[in-house]
Amino acid sequence: MSRSEDLQPIVRAGPVIPVVTIDNVADAVPLARALVAGGLKVIEITLRTRAAIDVIEAIAGEVEGAIVGAGTVLSKGQLVSAARAGAQFLVSPGVNADLLKAAADAPVPFLPGAATASEAMRLMDAGYTILKFFPAEPAGGIPYLKALASPLPAVSFCPTGGIDATNAAAYLALSNVVCVGGSWATPKDAVAGGDWPRIEGLAREASLLGARR
Repeated sequence: MSRSEDLQPIVRAGPVIPVVTIDNVADAVPLARALVAGGLKVIEITLRTRAAIDVIEAIAGEVEGAIVGAGTVLSKGQLVSAARAGAQFLVSPGVNADLLKAAADAPVPFLPGAATASEAMRLMDAGYTILKFFPAEPAGGIPYLKALASPLPAVSFCPTGGIDATNAAAYLALSNVVCVGGSWATPKDAVAGGDWPRIEGLAREASLLGARR
């Protein structure tokens, strides 16, 4: 059984996974509700702020319909804390042996990151068939992913890094891309100003990308 099997319904729930960095826990619930109302129910909260674990807990406990996950997971400690807070999936920009071991015992699915064919092959050996491709644009973008499709037909990718409203559809058109990750649906100024209707509108636009595939 693939370690990515339980990840399938999550990455296929919508074309875009918003990658969100939140400094203020008070913003967590209204922001997540705006994203869900706009059609993006899978939300990745990056563990880049002190508030991140509390943000995950708040969204998991209060936002109906949200599938909240933890991103930028770099260690076993972060993985365990995020899962305990209610994260329903875990994402890393890359992996090491300790993180892979911890992920194997995690109660929720893991989306590991890769940037090269060799890294993807090592993760395939570990049982992963859905990978985060990061950083997508600097690592070669669409041409690189096209080149990987033939030699690695069993692998699907969620590209993240440098993806926005201008290029997301082109990524989603690739046969080996299952969804994309990006932060354009949650602009910093909109979050800081509590402009939840704007975020809902951006989420709705992003959710429609799936209809164009």
